[in-house]
Amino acid sequence: MFRIARRVARDRVISTVDPEARHGHKTAARGFDGYKGHIGVDPDSEIITATAVGAGNAGDAAAAEELIGDLLEERTTDAAAEIDTTAGVDATTTAAEVDGAVAAATVAAATVAAATADGAGEADRACVYGDNAYGTGEFQDRLDRAGIESKCKTQPPVAAGGRFAKDRFDIDLDAETVRCPAGNTTPIIRDRNGAGTAAFGTVCAGCPLREQCTTARAGRTISVGIHEGALAAARARQRQPGWMADYRATRPKVERKFGHLMRRKHGGRRARVRGTTKIAADFALLAAAVNLARLAVLGVASTASGWAGAAR
Repeated sequence: MFRIARRVARDRVISTVDPEARHGHKTAARGFDGYKGHIGVDPDSEIITATAVGAGNAGDAAAAEELIGDLLEERTTDAAAEIDTTAGVDATTTAAEVDGAVAAATVAAATVAAATADGAGEADRACVYGDNAYGTGEFQDRLDRAGIESKCKTQPPVAAGGRFAKDRFDIDLDAETVRCPAGNTTPIIRDRNGAGTAAFGTVCAGCPLREQCTTARAGRTISVGIHEGALAAARARQRQPGWMADYRATRPKVERKFGHLMRRKHGGRRARVRGTTKIAADFALLAAAVNLARLAVLGVASTASGWAGAAR
């Protein structure tokens, strides 16, 4: 027997004239129809370095790699150069062997960058800032593998009713176990995609902390994602006072730049065309106009020896 599902299609088309537009949400109570615009900004000069446009229902982190493509390409080039000089890759090396060497060189570059972070090398290390929407486990892991310092904020875990959040549990990825606040330990069971679940089950029945932990009849369950290690490391970093001070000093520059874009009538808040390709081109044109205004503020002018900024 068949019946009509009383629910909404996941990626439904919302417009007959613009089939690429989607329902999006700024908050749980505030929505919009259309697209999301993303920008990459150099925090020193406040010049927009990249733009991207995606569907309104797409996560912000989906555009993150596109915005920092130049940094990722630079790191890949550096890794390839290191392979050429230290790993001994010759013309007869297979593609699989090259991929393995690139991975090893990337890890080595990340290790060197971390080791010199307290010295002169700190200024030379690439760094990416982003809010909670960009601080996903996948993107944090991508930055780690590329040797790029992450200043992307990761959302802390929460639990309904003020109960124990996930960070109150000790997740041991080496032993593949999870220990609860009461001291009970259970193994992590992985699925074929690598994601895991730690179910405490009947252990919760007589636990004195049950009311503070869960109301589920089957007991508390902890999900362990494939990027759990990257998320845990990111949350540990952002608890450091120096990390947070740097983030708060830099992140507002990007928000201010969004304000500059949105106050323009040229496709800032409301799209002037239809379709992702056209809107992306229009958004890039808007960013270029804002950059020209910023260059004027910086006093950049053409000289006999090239472009130069005004003395400050």
